[in-house]
Amino acid sequence: MILLTNNPKVQMGEKIFCDKEFVEGSYRDVLIAVRDKIHKGHRLLSHPLSGSVKPNETPYKSVIISRNSAGMDLDSLKIIEDSIAAYDKFMQNSMKYGYNNQESLLADFSEIDYRLIKAALDSASCR
Repeated sequence: MILLTNNPKVQMGEKIFCDKEFVEGSYRDVLIAVRDKIHKGHRLLSHPLSGSVKPNETPYKSVIISRNSAGMDLDSLKIIEDSIAAYDKFMQNSMKYGYNNQESLLADFSEIDYRLIKAALDSASCR
């Protein structure tokens, strides 16, 4: 498994034991990086829009993909393309709750993303 993230807490997470790739940039930048990997034959192992926090409410996102690349996985490609479209639609809403740069709010969103991806990794490692 490979974990792509723009969340510094996830990147530095000592309890996350898999390959990690840090994406400098926004939530959308993470989605684009995941899409690029899918084009190279990786497949999604976690959903890009997981959790109940909407893309216009948080700056952080972490997504798990397969370590090995094979042929193009059309299901993964459709999911990531739909996720990018959903992100773009949400960002048309001018109320971007998570972007007011309050340190405590950003820390909360970082923690939410960390816990979501940690749970996904724990679940995947039990299979």
